[in-house]
Amino acid sequence: MRPVILDVDTGLDDACALLLAARHPELDLKAVTCVGGNVGLDDVVINTLTVLEAAGRTDVPVARGAAVPLLQPVRAAPHVHGTDGLGDLDWPRSTRTTDGRHAVELLRDVLREAAATGELVTLIPLAPMTNIALLLRTYPEAAAGLHEIVFMGGAAGIGNATASAEFNIWTDPEAAAVVLTAAGELGVPVTMYGLDVFYDVVITMEQARGLGGSPSADLARRLIEKRSELYKSDGASIGDGGAVCAVIDPDGLTTQPFPLRVELSGSWSRGRTIVDTRDWAADLSSDPHGPSPTVVQVATAVDGARYAELWLSTVK
Repeated sequence: MRPVILDVDTGLDDACALLLAARHPELDLKAVTCVGGNVGLDDVVINTLTVLEAAGRTDVPVARGAAVPLLQPVRAAPHVHGTDGLGDLDWPRSTRTTDGRHAVELLRDVLREAAATGELVTLIPLAPMTNIALLLRTYPEAAAGLHEIVFMGGAAGIGNATASAEFNIWTDPEAAAVVLTAAGELGVPVTMYGLDVFYDVVITMEQARGLGGSPSADLARRLIEKRSELYKSDGASIGDGGAVCAVIDPDGLTTQPFPLRVELSGSWSRGRTIVDTRDWAADLSSDPHGPSPTVVQVATAVDGARYAELWLSTVK
């Protein structure tokens, strides 16, 4: 089993990812940490506990983290996730309480234990990376417990929150920049599962209608139905769930190593992930900025049908 931690701002697609991580037999879900993003932190926490309860995983510790980004207000996305983040499904809400530690403290403790035992953890941020930035700068020694970071965010060529920027990076670009810099300094491998592949793992309504018979399968069906309704389509992407698929089955994802930076200024480009695809030495040598010292495996293609079947077979 592969130890993993999810860092989430639980909306509809984070819920798809949580169900997969909680139910897949090859993943050991050590903890889930919460951050403000798709909705406010209070809703994120309740949504996360609710999804884990539906998945039968009340054993997984859940911790509250940063409520707002490092330098700007939180920017919710009710047009994508509903006012409560779970599509206003009226699903029974969990009454379980969170771990007493702050998310950064829970991350620190789990990773310190992982470093001591040698069972290194894959960290899967599916949200603005505020918690992860605070962790790596406050407790850099915790990185010894990391096998890799696989984050959902960014893109090589498209945006959604703006024409340039993907939502998770745009919401806290400073945090993303800190995480990339720290990962490079600390030698932590990073994979970016961005918008270039985000929309390509689709569950059709026909497939969704075959889900049922347990709380996790019922919730999975409702999530796809709601996302299909919001997008006015005959199916829906599992979104963040694809990043968890990539951890379980990396052969279904095509990646290429590229230097990566985050744009922190610019009227139209703040929050954009700058993927440096240049390979001509003369261009690189004449660039006053130089290439980014942090090289990231950037997802460029995904076997959507393969990952869709992986998700379906797990949640049902």
